[in-house]
Amino acid sequence: MFLVWFRQDLRLDDQLALLAAYQRAKEQHTSIIALYIASPQQWGSHHVAPIQVDLIARRLRHLSDDLARLNIPLIFKRCDNYQQIPAIVAKLADQQGVTDLFYNRQYEYNELMRDHNVDECLTAADIAVHHFDDLLLLPPGSVTTGSGEMYKVFTPFKKRALSLLAETEFDSLKHSLSPQRPLSFKGSDIESIILDYQDEQFPIDNHGAMSSINWFAVEDKIADHLMAFCQERAVDYQRDRDFPAIDGTSQLSPYLAIGALSIRRCYQQLLSYNQCSDDDLGGATWLSELLWREFYKHLSFAYPRLSKGKPFHLWTDNIQWQGKTSDFIAWQRGETGFPIIDAAMRQLNSTGWMHNRLRMITASFLTKDLKIDWRQGEHYFSSKLIDGDFSANNGGWQWAASTGTDAQPYFRIFNPTTQGERFDPKGEFIRQWIPELAEVPDKFIHTPHIWSENATIPLDYPLPIVDHKAERLSAIAMFKAAKE
Repeated sequence: MFLVWFRQDLRLDDQLALLAAYQRAKEQHTSIIALYIASPQQWGSHHVAPIQVDLIARRLRHLSDDLARLNIPLIFKRCDNYQQIPAIVAKLADQQGVTDLFYNRQYEYNELMRDHNVDECLTAADIAVHHFDDLLLLPPGSVTTGSGEMYKVFTPFKKRALSLLAETEFDSLKHSLSPQRPLSFKGSDIESIILDYQDEQFPIDNHGAMSSINWFAVEDKIADHLMAFCQERAVDYQRDRDFPAIDGTSQLSPYLAIGALSIRRCYQQLLSYNQCSDDDLGGATWLSELLWREFYKHLSFAYPRLSKGKPFHLWTDNIQWQGKTSDFIAWQRGETGFPIIDAAMRQLNSTGWMHNRLRMITASFLTKDLKIDWRQGEHYFSSKLIDGDFSANNGGWQWAASTGTDAQPYFRIFNPTTQGERFDPKGEFIRQWIPELAEVPDKFIHTPHIWSENATIPLDYPLPIVDHKAERLSAIAMFKAAKE
């Protein structure tokens, strides 16, 4: 009996651990059971968004059905934290006569420690453990400098990664798991095993969280969404991606975050319809974004302190953050008096997703204008994002806060008003999320308080809570003092 442990890989397509177990089970005429362990207390300590938990739960229901067609029962377990997982896996393995465990690696510190403890526990019980690098195009440690060190700047990392990818053929994409080739379990055997654990089926509470966007949970629909983007919209990605009023991004990040979509499949589909060259800036730019995801995962693996709340540049721990709780609450609610900031935060709160350009603007505003510790923003984003991924979220926040590798220099600070004027010139996105500003003319949509004062028309919308010009100078002084 083989056991496949699902984590951040909730799919059948190009799932390396499942594929390896399936192929070996066919050869050895044995069976497979699958496992998913929910750990709500651990999720809570990691600020995992209830809206992402909802997507995971919905995806698991479909995954259970998909696996059943292969005669693979999916068992659910629940525990408080990662420390309890080795005993759970070992007990299940003993009960079911498991000889081999298969799983895909995760690279953040807590997950690495969890997996190390599981490996030790099962090895002591004479159970073979097989793990695979499924989460990324290139595993951590494979993209290094000539001296074998991790790159600290994205551009040379990207150049080296592209060189390695040009030499890499992903054999797993040639194989598929077919319901026409189910394993040796009989339907009654599956039902019997599931019945043994029926009290623990889908033990996940999303606390009623739902998104105003219909995020797919069916694997075929996710695959269709990927294909449609690569065929129809990737070519315009570089031109459209920065304008939140335009549907110019892929919106595939939620599926990559929970592993409902393979990163290798994204790469393969992109290259099938796009050249990803200087003549195809759209495809090349989206590929670059996929490599940013790789970069941040590699950094998390190479520098465990990033998983422990520490900045990449340790001197930035000297910064004396001066922010006020009332300003943080106004930022969270989308009530800062800066329309592009408030529209972005309201989008996040309603949908669980935020446009990438807006993530940079809102993060810069929180850390530089409001002088609030980036970790507070990081945690809030994580608690709301349906595409929450620790490494990407941490990397993005440290970039914006000028505390991370390859970060925005601390003296370059986004002006929220001019950013809004540049990327939402007519205020289409702003009016979508701030109906209070519906009647404000385009000319004043980014400074509605000026229009209100000149036209003597009251607005049910707050005045700016800070003076950006003054806060910019203050932030530069704050960083200078920390560095000195």
